[in-house]
Amino acid sequence: MSDELKVINSDQPLCRHLLSKGMYINLDLPADQHVAGDGYLWCQKTMEAMGPDSDMVERARCIPGRTCYENMV
Repeated sequence: MSDELKVINSDQPLCRHLLSKGMYINLDLPADQHVAGDGYLWCQKTMEAMGPDSDMVERARCIPGRTCYENMV
């Protein structure tokens, strides 16, 4: 089993409330020096691993169509 994290498809829309540790540790690093983070995600609205709709916070689930989803733009 590999310890590597999956690469996220950047073509998929991001919810503006989806947070991860990687967002903080990569903040001021050049693009070629980004580290992955630990893979854990949480919702900015609830500050937990459950969203306001009582569903899990996951990259594949925090997408358009979910009641709490808000586009990044």
